[in-house]
Amino acid sequence: MMAIRGMDYVIHRRILDEETVDEIGAKFESNIPLSEKVKRALRCSVPRLKKCLLQRFPLIKWLPHYPIRETAIGDLISGINGGIMQIPLSIAYAMIAAVPPVFGLYAAFYPMLVYFIFGTSHHLIIGGYTVLALMMRGLGDRLAPDSDFMIWDNETNSSVVDTVSQDAKRVQVVVAVTLLSGLFQILLGLVQFGVMVTYLSEPLVRGYTTGATFHIFMSQFGNIFGVTYVRHNGPLMLPKNFIEFLFVLHVTHIPTLVVFVVAMVGLVVAKRVSEFLSKKLPVPVPVELLAVIISTLVSWKLNLNESYKIAVVGNIPSGLQPPSLPPTSLIGEVIGDAFAMAVVGYGMAISLGQVFALKHGYKVDSNQELIALGLSNAVGGLFQSIAISGSIPRSLVNESTGGKSQVLAGAVSAIVILIALFSIGSLLSDLPKAVLAAIIFVNVTGTLKQFHDIPALWKTSKVDMFIWLATFIFILLLNPDLGLPAAIGFSMLTVIFRTQRPKYSLLGQVQGTDIYRPFENYSQVKAVPGIVIFRSSATLYFANADMYKNALSKKSGLDVHKILATKKKQEAKRQKLQKENAKRTNGEGKEEGGVIIDVDPEPFPSIPRAIILDLSPVNFLDTVGVKALQNIYRDYGKIGIEVLLAGCQTGVMDQLKIGGYFSDKVTKSCVFSTIHDAVLYCQPVRRTAEVILWSVNM
Repeated sequence: MMAIRGMDYVIHRRILDEETVDEIGAKFESNIPLSEKVKRALRCSVPRLKKCLLQRFPLIKWLPHYPIRETAIGDLISGINGGIMQIPLSIAYAMIAAVPPVFGLYAAFYPMLVYFIFGTSHHLIIGGYTVLALMMRGLGDRLAPDSDFMIWDNETNSSVVDTVSQDAKRVQVVVAVTLLSGLFQILLGLVQFGVMVTYLSEPLVRGYTTGATFHIFMSQFGNIFGVTYVRHNGPLMLPKNFIEFLFVLHVTHIPTLVVFVVAMVGLVVAKRVSEFLSKKLPVPVPVELLAVIISTLVSWKLNLNESYKIAVVGNIPSGLQPPSLPPTSLIGEVIGDAFAMAVVGYGMAISLGQVFALKHGYKVDSNQELIALGLSNAVGGLFQSIAISGSIPRSLVNESTGGKSQVLAGAVSAIVILIALFSIGSLLSDLPKAVLAAIIFVNVTGTLKQFHDIPALWKTSKVDMFIWLATFIFILLLNPDLGLPAAIGFSMLTVIFRTQRPKYSLLGQVQGTDIYRPFENYSQVKAVPGIVIFRSSATLYFANADMYKNALSKKSGLDVHKILATKKKQEAKRQKLQKENAKRTNGEGKEEGGVIIDVDPEPFPSIPRAIILDLSPVNFLDTVGVKALQNIYRDYGKIGIEVLLAGCQTGVMDQLKIGGYFSDKVTKSCVFSTIHDAVLYCQPVRRTAEVILWSVNM
């Protein structure tokens, strides 16, 4: 047996109920009038203005204190590497989104300039994100399908897609959803809704990204096998598209497939070598950029496009475009998708930012991050950018190469992208799309390792495992934007289910202490004579209020209705005996003396004197929960059992007061700070087992 360590201590104080605690602690009224809250919110002062500016513009706070000597070199190196790495990835993200490559480069330039002014993370680098690009592609397939842009080709005597017109329409759709998602994020940040990320639990996020990976793979099959097929959108999009792909698999363009295989093998081998040499090299090798340069040179030298009909990127416009607003007619069509993208993009960015913050010992402001990301998307949308979020590869490069602050690293990355925008022009026009597909495959294949979460979650939390699996299935069967709300809804249902099925326990006292523990978990606890102590592991609200009352009855063995029925019979018998006793008096109505009438013993001798409800696990009460407690007090009071509450939090006490639990008969003196206070309050009181009836002379 383990020796008990520690010191003995003695506490000497009176028994405290909540009414006494309020008097001793001098509790003040917490219900501030709405008018006063509005006045406080609108009140302006110099310190408050300064705090607001520092909160909204973090750059003002830490730029003057930027340690140039200590961090500038690391930020410069990481910024250059991040910018170089982002060039091929940005083009790949644009290809996933089914828009021209230059719009992916815009996403790596404008948003980063905005974020380093307003962002609070020191290591997060924002840019294109595969899931968002996939959601934009699905939206483009729905609002700008191939069927709307079919034209007749006289050379082939067949219908072909007018890709120029289709790309222009898809760019409008992507810009509209990017701008609108940014506005949603700004609005949510201003109303302090950064807490919404709590609904994106880790199992949900990992199941979502794993399912989205299969959609990304499916989106690249045409570029890998050199085929075209009918694309579907909406529910069952993935299986429908896969079936359509199988119908054209027999016409696979072998040269395109060979280019993909060679690029894929080369990337995998190069990444393994780069990982092996990473400890010896000062900076990571830009494998993707080398793949783009080599494949472009080979394609140009061998004239792969004309000689072998291998699809290439084509000319990339140089320079920047002026700001412009998307057509207002698109707003209503993309508003739902924009909100979903706002939630997904923020969830990914804040999760990544919090990982770095925890690792390096600083704090990120979730609401300010929401505003910063929203401004980045809104400004990017004005300048024709695709939607952005936290860029996992670039952020990791920023950290691994010594980046300490996004100020210089982000600015340098943006400068590298700007140089590329003005110089890349036709240099990458011969880049095969199959190579970009290989880059995409290599960068997202790592998410398939998340299938290992399933056995791990089975051991730790089966509910989280079901959330992972359900999210994955929703994303596979639905498109990502429809699958997300379905996954969040399922996750919320599991919370409701768990609160509807809490663990109910009777508590006993650990010998010689003021500590109370469940009987089923501890062998050395004893029941307090005449007292039932009841606890629920969940909060009390409309979904489990009836179960709470039923569990109390079952655990305590007290059926109130049965006891009341028996007491009524007992009372009727006593009244009958009283009448018989009255007949024994003399005719003149004179008292002959007291007569003791034997009655049946108490029908329920085990009825306790008091029931103590431990509400310490309860963090809120609604009106149904308060009413349930009122009914418990009333029903058990009818059979002579006093009901006491213990361990109520301050917020729960306020809700009891607002909900009308307290009255002239029920005051705060029935509520105690601890279970032990309540136990001491209702120490045993002697009861008689017989009733004395006196006949009185009227």
